[in-house]
Amino acid sequence: MQESSLGGSATAVAQASDFNATFQTIKEEVAKYIVSQEDVIEGVLTALIAGGHVLLEGVPGIGKTLLVRTLSEAVSMKFSRIQFTPDLMPADIQGTMILQDSEAGHPTLQFREGPLVANLVLADEINRATPKTQSALLEAMQEHQITVSNNTITLPEPYCVMATQNPVEQEGTYPLPEAQLDRFLLKILVTYPEETAYHEIIDRTTGESEPEIRPVCDADTILKMRSVARAVAVPEVAKNFAIRLVMATQPGSSYASHLTNEYVMLGSSPRGAQSLILASKVRALLDDRYAVSTDDINAVAKPVLRHRIVLNFSAQANNVTADEVLDQVLTKIKHPNHVE
Repeated sequence: MQESSLGGSATAVAQASDFNATFQTIKEEVAKYIVSQEDVIEGVLTALIAGGHVLLEGVPGIGKTLLVRTLSEAVSMKFSRIQFTPDLMPADIQGTMILQDSEAGHPTLQFREGPLVANLVLADEINRATPKTQSALLEAMQEHQITVSNNTITLPEPYCVMATQNPVEQEGTYPLPEAQLDRFLLKILVTYPEETAYHEIIDRTTGESEPEIRPVCDADTILKMRSVARAVAVPEVAKNFAIRLVMATQPGSSYASHLTNEYVMLGSSPRGAQSLILASKVRALLDDRYAVSTDDINAVAKPVLRHRIVLNFSAQANNVTADEVLDQVLTKIKHPNHVE
């Protein structure tokens, strides 16, 4: 990962100020409809701007699909929704070659694009698709392209997959392979709202009119914000902290915690360290800083790493979760004082 160039110059201050203002405008627009989910909204926006994908996990009815759809209206980009089912085939999401008559009356093969060809793709109940379809989605997530027959189609930028899954109902599902989970920048757990939030949810969604979401930015704006975030500096102390956190999830490592060695079968790869830094850069800008701090990394560690840890059978038998492992890792790897 290249070192960044954003400093404290007047230009940098203006860029960071514009970044923050746009981020908050999008967040406020989405919050017109989505109640009491500020951290979740901030998480999906972070993934979009950092150039990654996000996995939203939670029980049905708490607004995961609605959140992504509302975000798509606020950012004014090409949006598509795919309802994943066991009978969904790769051609259903990638697109397919069709036979069509040309102007001269001769039949020609033309590509008809599928829902993967968009800027923002909602993969609803992603774990209900078969491995064959998952492999097609994996190519789009990693390479930002799809391959149909002998044709390779480059996907539009920015490109972001926001997937949902239900952690409880596992009948008729296909667990996501580790290689695909690793492609998600963040895994965000969407929980039940507080009691006070229920009143606001009912008022906004069951009345005579619903909130109107207006587009407040476009694809070019998101790409500019991504460029600004990429330029945020990463001090050596922050980089070292990110690396040690990732190594602490790897059993047998010199930084591994007791729970890691006992319950983890497979820890995070270097992609986890890259993701820690990318998410932390966005968080630093939201705090009007031009360099990543160890506090930033500490704050994003769970959503970045929880899905990159593969637990063994002992962990399942003892009901040990990835978050519990990360709690001990974050306690063991003491981060230095806040670094500006």
